Amino acid sequence: MTVVSCPTCSKKVEWIEANKYRPFCSERCKQIDLGAWAEEKFVIPGAVPADPLDPFDEPPPPPPQR
Repeated sequence: MTVVSCPTCSKKVEWIEANKYRPFCSERCKQIDLGAWAEEKFVIPGAVPADPLDPFDEPPPPPPQR
């Protein structure tokens, strides 16, 4: 049997199929975590996507051919 810590309150939780809130210990801890994501307290690092309407994000045109 695997035992993990609840990501919200650190309480020890058995990782079993009967625990429908795993890896959380309860519905309350699950909702607290969801609320933190909704409030953007957690973020996944990455590059900011380019705005397709921003002309400065496009490479400059090639020089004219002579």
